[in-house]
Amino acid sequence: MTQLSPQASPHPSLYPAAGAASLRLLGASACALLLAACSSPPLTPTRPAATGQAPVMACDALAARLNLAATRVVSAQRVEAGQLKLPGITQPLPEHCVVKGLMNERTGPVDGKPYAIGFEMRLPTAWNGRFFYQANGGLDGFQTPAYGDILGGGPASNGLLKGFAVLSSDAGHAFDRSSPIGGATFGQDPQARLDYGYNAVAQLTPMAKALIHTYYGKRPDTSYLVGSSNGGRHGFVTASRLPRDYDGILVSTPGYRLPLAAVAQVWGAQQFASIAQPNPATGRPDLRTAFTPADMALVSRSILARCDALDGLADGMVADLQACQAAFRVDRDIPVCAAGVATGTCLSQAQKDVLGRVLAGPKDKAGAAVYAGLPADPGIAGNDWAAWKFVNSVGPRDAIALGFVFVTPPASPAVLTGQGNTLIDYALKFNLDTDLPKLTATSGLYRASAMSFMTPPDPTMREFVAQGGKMIVFHGTADPVFSALDTIAWHDAFRRTHGAAAERHARLFLVPGMNHSRGGPATDQMDLVDALVAWVERGQAPEAVVARARGPGSAVPNPEVPASWSPARTRLLCPYPQVPRYTGRGDTESATSFACAAR
Repeated sequence: MTQLSPQASPHPSLYPAAGAASLRLLGASACALLLAACSSPPLTPTRPAATGQAPVMACDALAARLNLAATRVVSAQRVEAGQLKLPGITQPLPEHCVVKGLMNERTGPVDGKPYAIGFEMRLPTAWNGRFFYQANGGLDGFQTPAYGDILGGGPASNGLLKGFAVLSSDAGHAFDRSSPIGGATFGQDPQARLDYGYNAVAQLTPMAKALIHTYYGKRPDTSYLVGSSNGGRHGFVTASRLPRDYDGILVSTPGYRLPLAAVAQVWGAQQFASIAQPNPATGRPDLRTAFTPADMALVSRSILARCDALDGLADGMVADLQACQAAFRVDRDIPVCAAGVATGTCLSQAQKDVLGRVLAGPKDKAGAAVYAGLPADPGIAGNDWAAWKFVNSVGPRDAIALGFVFVTPPASPAVLTGQGNTLIDYALKFNLDTDLPKLTATSGLYRASAMSFMTPPDPTMREFVAQGGKMIVFHGTADPVFSALDTIAWHDAFRRTHGAAAERHARLFLVPGMNHSRGGPATDQMDLVDALVAWVERGQAPEAVVARARGPGSAVPNPEVPASWSPARTRLLCPYPQVPRYTGRGDTESATSFACAAR
């Protein structure tokens, strides 16, 4: 089995924000086509345009013809055109060959369980000559169908429909339903940790391109990696570790410092627990009682009162995020209850203190930031924000990943199976002084720390840039897990490193109100895959993107779109540090009435 040695790297720093650059104004009327990206005039492309190719063999012959080391094709089956139709997508899937297989099958030396990198590929008969690596999210462990998710909320298309050959994988482990730590069981296996961190992508990429060559008689002309959340982290890591393998990378909500974000989550849970009521059934704090939906709605209204009009229009959205961070203050702008009990029109002083600490983010004993704070954004009242802060932080997401994947050595399952121990106990007892160093530790068989196998060795991606790579990043400003401020800090450092060349290789788009990957009071539906292809293959850099709300009547409605909005409201997303501003005329529900401008 081929194994890659982890590349040790220093802790990626929390980059201080840089001053806003003065960028040219973009007339929004050029963006009239909904869900399309506005692009600059064509430049000399760094890659030739991809050309399609028909298969050179039958789908069911592929298993016998593929001869790759440590790779076993389990099945190859043709799917007829129109046989599959996905919710929210009008067009049925085209004819394609679906291939399932396993790489690097082995038995784990610690737990004696079977491991392999499981994968699925979907190869369209009408192939466009392009490869699409679908980087999945969370703790992985599932072979999500390789349809080619184009990200955002309620996507109206996917990579397979566009003609890409699409790959999906479980990142080197299968979810263990029999274990008390479920999806984190693999954290006990040293190699599975590396596979999850970066090695599955490194192993699967050449395999997938060889499989494409076998089926179509040629290798892909261009290659793209697309992912959100942990999949976004894969995008950052891949650009750093495999800079020559992908021409374009599209990421949303990039948790590129995921272990530290998990620390921030459990630290935040500790803050909420300090004011929460006990759960009568368990005796543990019920974090949902710390802030009710009415409390969070008040916070949202208070942010809007200070920040809504900073972008030139009071429309229930905060498009100028940076200006809002300077304008809004928890201590001043949220009413405090005289009687000390929250009523939905005020917060207790204890609630205000906790909220202020959570938005500021965790600090170590020296006062240095452990992870970025969270932006003040009206999407803080979103359902997803509450789910991540009050449930996932002490449940099967952050606490379990931290305990069994991100600390070295991993915690014993006895933490959860011993009398009186639960995930919330682990989260509430996590100590920044004594436990944070475990993220950079190595021990025995665990020769790589989480901060080395989970994060990009070079966050500024120098070699990816030198190879002409293009990256598009978008991030919801109300993301409760991976802070948009952390992504802004990364982008500021990228710009400082590459100077004038930075915007030729990476662009960041902030999505006001959007929660984790989608949802919230936001225009969260967009197609940036087409924008990335245009940039890579035609040299057309995205100068703005049009995003749509998914109100009532949409194919996949977003219940958090406010009733005061048009159900199909559109807005410009502008490359940071530009912000969309109302031009002063035209329909306030249409992106055509906005322009991207320097702050």
